[in-house]
Amino acid sequence: MVDGEAIENVTDHPAFAGVARSAARLFDAADDDPEMQHIDPRLGPDPVNRVYALPLTQEGLAGRRKSIAKWAELTHGFLGRTPDHVGGIFAAYDLGADVFARGGQGYADNVRRFRKRIANESLYLTYTIIPPQDDRSKIGNEHAEPKQVHVVEERDDGIVLRGAQMLGTSAAIADYVYMTCLLPLNPGDEDFAISCVVPCGAPGLRWYSRTPYAVGKPSVWDYPLSTRLDETDSLAVLDNVFVPWEDVFVYRDIDILRAQTSETEFRTYGNSQAQIRLAAKLKFLIGLAYRMVESNNVVHLPGVQEKLGEIAALAAMVEGMVHAAEANAIVIDGAYVPAARFIHAPMALQADTYPRVLNIIRDLAGAGMIQTPSSVHDFTSLETADDVARYYSGANSDAVDRVKLFKLAWDAIGSELAGRHHQYEIFYSGPPFAMKMLNAQKYGYEEATALVDGFLDTYDMDTTVMDR
Repeated sequence: MVDGEAIENVTDHPAFAGVARSAARLFDAADDDPEMQHIDPRLGPDPVNRVYALPLTQEGLAGRRKSIAKWAELTHGFLGRTPDHVGGIFAAYDLGADVFARGGQGYADNVRRFRKRIANESLYLTYTIIPPQDDRSKIGNEHAEPKQVHVVEERDDGIVLRGAQMLGTSAAIADYVYMTCLLPLNPGDEDFAISCVVPCGAPGLRWYSRTPYAVGKPSVWDYPLSTRLDETDSLAVLDNVFVPWEDVFVYRDIDILRAQTSETEFRTYGNSQAQIRLAAKLKFLIGLAYRMVESNNVVHLPGVQEKLGEIAALAAMVEGMVHAAEANAIVIDGAYVPAARFIHAPMALQADTYPRVLNIIRDLAGAGMIQTPSSVHDFTSLETADDVARYYSGANSDAVDRVKLFKLAWDAIGSELAGRHHQYEIFYSGPPFAMKMLNAQKYGYEEATALVDGFLDTYDMDTTVMDR
């Protein structure tokens, strides 16, 4: 739903046509690249897109990272919910299927069966994993009239769901939505303790999109990111939506609902994709910053060098942690899993890192992103073309190239789309404190405390400097 109207075909609607084509290019690129094709024995004998695979070797884990990076580079990191994110989560669920089996073997079978579908059919999944913002001091049945998605009927062939869930990024162009609740539930909230998948076009499921940023733009040239990479975010509203049992993974079990994320590699596989994407995005932003200062012929100034150096350090930190996670991978049931310590560390700092990069680029750009013509039409109008060509040129570029560059910078840093990405990266993992707490809990203090204990054991009250 957009502007009060139902959209029948997203591929030809101005709000979604550009991003739908961008997403299609991802699948085309994977089909055309032999290095992105991989045989995963858990999925069958045929090659699948490597982004969906469980790596069984160190080389396979590197191949997964390279394939995810290729997709991220095609969108410059501005598509946050590409199919490899939730696809990776289901690979983790396959690996930890015994968690789902606690509710009955059929639920574990459902997880593995659906993961095969994702990979073999190249499905595009998004997720809605938290209830809509209302009274955040309450959860589940604490609300007099719960808005959160919950079970309203159990049938022989499945369950019926009602309520709302957020935040369906890319839902308009996805095939399925994975629905669950990541917030802690209490005894008595069993109706909310579900984990399942629903077709994005299921009867009774309505999507309410935020304001689309692709609509009303004068041209792709003026807004190259907004017109082609606005994945939109939507609220899912379920009005008696039927889900067959084969698409249900957790049913009315609070403990298993919690365990699906805490006792599987849900966060590691999903967030490794997220950090690979963020590394590509930061690298793109550095390139953008460098081209702008180059256009103004100020690259050599010490102050500019300092600022470039800082964003380069921040970007290298994220990229380096991605490689560190891979190099220190652990093996679980024959599958290679990135080391969580090095995935979650940059995520704990992401709410500071991304805004810092944006602020430095704003500083480097000065008024350049604002001092641009109103649209591409200023270059073609007989009344304005001569002035624009003369006064908008750069130190080493003509007006067309310089304005094109600074228009791109504005779309990445200052437009509505840019503002959304600013907010998106800050809260990518929920409240920033939550990821820091996760780091505190999951770091693994054994090595660090062993170093301290070992040193303490080297001396006592009688030790002298001559003792060895």
